[in-house]
Amino acid sequence: MAMSYVATALDIRFDVAAAAPGINPFSARGLTGTLAPIALAQGDDKLARTVNGTLISIAAPQMRKYRLEVAGNDQSAPALDGVWVGMAVAVDAHVELAYLTAGGSPSRTPVSGSSYTEGDFTYYRPHFDMLIVELEITRQEWAAAVSWSLVLEEI
Repeated sequence: MAMSYVATALDIRFDVAAAAPGINPFSARGLTGTLAPIALAQGDDKLARTVNGTLISIAAPQMRKYRLEVAGNDQSAPALDGVWVGMAVAVDAHVELAYLTAGGSPSRTPVSGSSYTEGDFTYYRPHFDMLIVELEITRQEWAAAVSWSLVLEEI
């Protein structure tokens, strides 16, 4: 019996100029993803109180960058051979962002065809240019299961 393959929403191009996706079949079904501000854009040291006790942000606007953590469990290892920490990659994230449709606009470039509207909000999957921060692959031989994770940060 042939197994069918349904492409994942995540696409990472390890060769930034490549036309083909970097995520191979049977390596990325059931992904989990976490999109969060980079460490330099969050934390108590980015907030301060005025002499009147009002809480204000002292975060630098140029640090408004994202960190994407992706983890997968599937049958095959992802195509990470030759991929190292510090390499630049193009990422079509599988995590969505949303904004108020009336008067709003996306803060990042939407992945082509990913935008849709529900009620007053527009949802989209963002495209990022990122650097690889961490990568890991684990294989359970008897179960024929592969787990992997990537941590990436926006350039």
